[in-house]
Amino acid sequence: MTDTTLATDSDSVTVPDAAAALADIAAALAAKQVVPYLGPGAFALLPPDQCPIPRNSAELVQRLNAKVAAPGRIRSNLTAVAQFIETRKHRKTLEAILNEIFRQTVPATPVHALLAAIPAPPLLVDVWYDNVLDSLLSAADRHWGQIQGVSHPQSTGEWVRYYAPDGAETTAEAAVGWDTVLYKPSGAVTPAGNYLISDSDYVEILTEIDIQTPIPAVVKDRRAGRHFLFLGCRFDHEIQRTFARQIAKRSSDSHWAVIPGELSKNEARFLALHGIRRIDMTLEEAVEGLRARV
Repeated sequence: MTDTTLATDSDSVTVPDAAAALADIAAALAAKQVVPYLGPGAFALLPPDQCPIPRNSAELVQRLNAKVAAPGRIRSNLTAVAQFIETRKHRKTLEAILNEIFRQTVPATPVHALLAAIPAPPLLVDVWYDNVLDSLLSAADRHWGQIQGVSHPQSTGEWVRYYAPDGAETTAEAAVGWDTVLYKPSGAVTPAGNYLISDSDYVEILTEIDIQTPIPAVVKDRRAGRHFLFLGCRFDHEIQRTFARQIAKRSSDSHWAVIPGELSKNEARFLALHGIRRIDMTLEEAVEGLRARV
C-alpha cells in the first residue's frame, strides 16, 4: 500500500474490540515483547492542582513565556520559544528555567505506576522531561539504567549519555547488562539537566535520525521484533511523529496507541502508515484494563 492510498479516518485505524486488544497487550507484556512509549499526556490523569509540572507542550510553552516573553508570532511554538530564550538569554538561562520547572516532586500517575510494576521490561521509552518513572524504578530496586539524549551545547560529539540508577554517568557497555533500559530521547531534568527542546537542538538531530545515528545500539537491539505501546502520546506535530517513527523503526510491524476520541487526518494517516492500531478509550480506562490483566 502506498502512502497516497492510506485511509485517513479514525475508524480505519481503530481496533474493533478494545478489551481483546488489552488482553493481547497484557500477554505480550508478560512475554517481554512490548516497548511502552510514554508521552506527557500521562500527566493529564493528575488534577492541575496536583501536577506542578507542565502536562503537555502547550503548558510548557506558557511557562517559558512567563519567564521570558517571546514575540507574539512564535509564542505558541515550543521549540521556537526555547530557541528565542537560548539566543537572547544564553543556553544556560534556558536550562536553568527548565530545571526550575521540572525539578518538582510529582505524584506518580497510574500510567507510571503500571509501567514501573511490569517485571523487568527490556526497554521503556519516555519522551517527557520529568523524573517520575526513574524515581519509581529506583524505589523498586530494579537492575536498570537510563540513556538520555543530549543537545549539541551539552555534548562533546555524542548523541546520548548513560546513567546508572544513582545518577553517575556510565557507559554503553554497562547499558547492555541492564535488565531494563529507560530511554529518554529528549533528555530529562535529572540527573544532569539534559534537554532537547530548541529549534537548533532538533535541526541537528533530525538531520541524522533518519539514518539512525542518534539511536543507541542497545535501544536498536531491544526494539527488534517487539511491539510498541504508545501511552499519553498524540501525533499532531511532525517532531512527535518523526521521533516515534524513528525510535520504533525496525521493530515489529504491529503496534498499539491509546488515543480517545477523534483523530486528526495526519494522526490517522501516521497510524495507518506505521501499523499502529488505535485503542479508542481513555488512558485511565486502558491502564485499569491492563492492571487487571498483568
